[in-house]
Amino acid sequence: MIDRTFDAIAFHILNIIDEYSGECLAILVKRRITSHDVIVQISDLFIVRGISEHISSDNGTVFAAKAVRSWLNRLDVKRLCIEPGSPWENGYIESFNGKLRDELLDR
Repeated sequence: MIDRTFDAIAFHILNIIDEYSGECLAILVKRRITSHDVIVQISDLFIVRGISEHISSDNGTVFAAKAVRSWLNRLDVKRLCIEPGSPWENGYIESFNGKLRDELLDR
């Protein structure tokens, strides 16, 4: 998710949602989110909650990065990709992102 500060500087938000419970597991906000940032966030969650069977994500550059793909492959975690332009395939995160934008960012 991308938004801008009042002075038009972009920032990125990585939201990690548990599709089963609907719980937001992590939110990372940075000017730029790298594949290393994604690996750190997910590995912290794997330590606390156990390794997932699969992860659903869009095909954004961070999740499509070789580092993330090879790290998930080493852990035997399947990566389920959402087709570009098909937000209905991942309604949980789209709903969460919309509520986050409405209730927090658009104030």
